Amino acid sequence: MTNTAQSLPFRKMHGAGNDFVILDSRGRDRVTTPNLAAALGDRHRGVGFDQLAELHDAGNADLALDFWNSDGTMAGACGNATRCVASMVMDETGRDALTIRTARGLLAAERRNGRVWVNMGPPLTDWDKIPLSAPQDSLHLPLDGDPVGVGMGNPHCVFITHDAEKVALEEQGARVERDPLFPERTNVEFISLLGEDHLRMRVWERGTGVTLACGSGACAAAVAAVRRGLTGPRVVLDLDGGRLEADWRDDGVWLTGPVAEVFRAELTAEFLAGL
Repeated sequence: MTNTAQSLPFRKMHGAGNDFVILDSRGRDRVTTPNLAAALGDRHRGVGFDQLAELHDAGNADLALDFWNSDGTMAGACGNATRCVASMVMDETGRDALTIRTARGLLAAERRNGRVWVNMGPPLTDWDKIPLSAPQDSLHLPLDGDPVGVGMGNPHCVFITHDAEKVALEEQGARVERDPLFPERTNVEFISLLGEDHLRMRVWERGTGVTLACGSGACAAAVAAVRRGLTGPRVVLDLDGGRLEADWRDDGVWLTGPVAEVFRAELTAEFLAGL
């Protein structure tokens, strides 16, 4: 990006407070680099986001998506950003169904009764698929707190607690993210049961930190709760930024929740030239 003299349009969106910068690179080469992602992710000197999503063309899908964390690393999956982009493209095209290519594979998005649902794919529970650093029972990971390991295209470590509100989220999240058990680091969720098929969830995201919501994390939390016998396959989750719903079906874990576009703007040529 250092040799460009042009500005770069973007959108700011969020899903339940999980906020994103959206770059639309359909019809052109990808523009995101680690430096650009980290600079944009800076909430004081850039725009600020939990993740960046870049759209690009896909010959075997309606569009493709890459995801970046605010520290400049790539994220393999991002459920709320996928829902935001799906909603945006559906509004543009008038369509109620899309296919989206991500690092996870081909995802389906549908608009039903005004709500956008995205199939985040089947959960991964084999130790080497999550991945873990050595063979382990993913239903009972060998860490204090007896968490559950789940892969959703990115790794998750889900702790089932009596009261998620009382968890020292920043301290425990930062520590578990970089535990040697997770060779690619991990997202960390803390959940507690509020009622029938109803969970409270708080989350620490790999490469970002504490966030108000996490779509892939909500899917992982629902899978963990089902596997531990706490809930049925369709789960409502209350997060710091709002409410998400996950539905574990035969074809994968479907996710829905609120979507909002905040503003549209452009990065200046001066900002881009300084990267």
